Amino acid sequence: MITTHGLEQLGFDPDKDFVLSDEGNGVFIKEWNSASPQPSQAEIETAESEWQAEQNATQYQRDREPEYPPVGDQLDAILKHLNYRRTQGEDLVQDLDDIVGAWLNVKSRYPKNGSN
Repeated sequence: MITTHGLEQLGFDPDKDFVLSDEGNGVFIKEWNSASPQPSQAEIETAESEWQAEQNATQYQRDREPEYPPVGDQLDAILKHLNYRRTQGEDLVQDLDDIVGAWLNVKSRYPKNGSN
């Protein structure tokens, strides 16, 4: 099957190199605008398989991202902790512990290749 992902995996840009269409008989390349030769369906399918393998291997990253504490909160906790260490003021370490705990919780729920 011809896919945008397969063509992108081969280095082609859908905004300028090609136009795909499906008029009921399956997806086909309606326009080829690239100066490079048009790849065969087999080349596109192989590239699609490679793209899908990469997606599968990195799914944990996409699963983790929305559940991590916001970056601003992480940075705020780190800065508060550093400020605490610098000034020896009130105990702000718990803020950092909460962020690290939430981060580790997400990592344990979505392990990378079965481990963290």
